[in-house]
Amino acid sequence: MPEGDVVLRTARRLHAALAGRKLITADLRWPSLAGENLVGLEVLEVVAVGKHLLIRLEQNATLHSHLRMEGSWHVHRTGEPWRRPRTEHEIRAILANQEWTTIGHHLGMLDLVATDREHTLVGHLGPDILAPDWDLAVATGRVRDQGRRPIGLVLLDQQVLAGIGTFFMSEAAFLRGVNPWTPTSEVPRLEDLVRVAHRLMTVNVDRAVQVTTGNARKGQEAYVHARSGRPCRRCGTTIRVAPLGEPPTERPVFWCPHCQPGLVPTDDGRLIRPLGATRADPARPRRSQYRR
Repeated sequence: MPEGDVVLRTARRLHAALAGRKLITADLRWPSLAGENLVGLEVLEVVAVGKHLLIRLEQNATLHSHLRMEGSWHVHRTGEPWRRPRTEHEIRAILANQEWTTIGHHLGMLDLVATDREHTLVGHLGPDILAPDWDLAVATGRVRDQGRRPIGLVLLDQQVLAGIGTFFMSEAAFLRGVNPWTPTSEVPRLEDLVRVAHRLMTVNVDRAVQVTTGNARKGQEAYVHARSGRPCRRCGTTIRVAPLGEPPTERPVFWCPHCQPGLVPTDDGRLIRPLGATRADPARPRRSQYRR
């Protein structure tokens, strides 16, 4: 699922293309929005709130979208062909002005509400970790208030902090040496963990690829995320993955057992093959090491 950095970058791109211009096309391919007509309205601004996008228009209207797992917005010049083809049946919204056309592809949510009613869609969210008025002390206090909930679950809880997903949670926890299953009340220097998560996401807003290691080469971008079965970049211990949370909302979380020690109740301890390994992969372990 796209995290707050991707959503904020998307909001900025949409704002540059739409804000201050009137819509000449507003094709909303969503059952509950059939018949809604936004043509002729001026787009005032596009903002991100956590993982949510708000396109604010004149006449007190806001078009809200959420990318969920696979959604995306794309921008191209009006009248020109798309740079890359998009499957027609997965288009959920087309908004266009005289200069730019934006395509909402495979969106997970699409709503039209009065701007003064936006709180019905995003009012439940905690502080946006990428908001201009971000307050580290306030955010840390909200996290600390979660008591003995696993710190990984707390950081992923959008009602506590908005914008963080499994990538930045896993990477921040690794950099601070924190096991994601540790009770929040037992995490040392909790403020430092929240600060690291904020810094990682902030520096990634302007990057096309999420990077925490400082190396954007393919396969070198992260310390632990999506690296199960491979050696830790710091100590060489095999990175593991296990579900965090309760079904059906559990998340796969990656960590290094040596750098992030502690109990992981959902880890069965079995050896696993490297994530994404194939028979041609030189890093592929022996067959006896494959997860069954």
